[in-house]
Amino acid sequence: MRWNNKFNYPKSTRSIEDGYRKYSLGEAKLPSVTSILSLTKSEEEKAALANWRERVGLKEANRIKTEASTRGTLMHSYIEDFLRGRVNESFFETNEQYKIMAKEIIDKGLNGRLEEIYGIEETIYYPDQYAGTADLLAKMNGVDVCIDFKQANKPKKSDFIQDYFLQLGAYTLGHDVVHGTKMKAGIILLCTQDILFQEFKIEGAELEMYQNLFMGRVKKFYELNNIS
Repeated sequence: MRWNNKFNYPKSTRSIEDGYRKYSLGEAKLPSVTSILSLTKSEEEKAALANWRERVGLKEANRIKTEASTRGTLMHSYIEDFLRGRVNESFFETNEQYKIMAKEIIDKGLNGRLEEIYGIEETIYYPDQYAGTADLLAKMNGVDVCIDFKQANKPKKSDFIQDYFLQLGAYTLGHDVVHGTKMKAGIILLCTQDILFQEFKIEGAELEMYQNLFMGRVKKFYELNNIS
């Protein structure tokens, strides 16, 4: 794999304002992709989350959430260090869970497939609408793709990770609009804490569907917050 700095990705800062995360890009302040998805969940999704918290207890729910967040942050950082050439494969030859998870994604999801890296942890935005951070923008197997790295407590089914696909829809659409591209696919590379690797891919008409669905969530977000 090699770096290709063909796109000029913007710098941004993040802050919490009005109860949700915003990205500052120059004079513009845009709501984050994850905040839009969180604040526009359906009543069924909100009820399911509330029921889970009640079932396991608030303290346990917070513990699970914090543990998952820490695990995901460490796993991401190890993958990023490898892609940036800061560490080699010997770095992963330990029994640390986060490194093993990162190596599983590198070995099964990236090695031998990743041809060019356009950017890592880059700010992607749609003018006047939203912004977010894409894990990896690259050429894989001959086409331009957006890749997100995910961790989970247990294996996932497509029906239960719709927000992941909506994120990819947001990032690919923003990239196309701002950089004049036509991203071919959005890919989720996921590893569970038991070291099970999963890959999910949306492309073609399905990718366009999730782009359109996300823009519907953006519209709902602005309506709910009375933002014109």
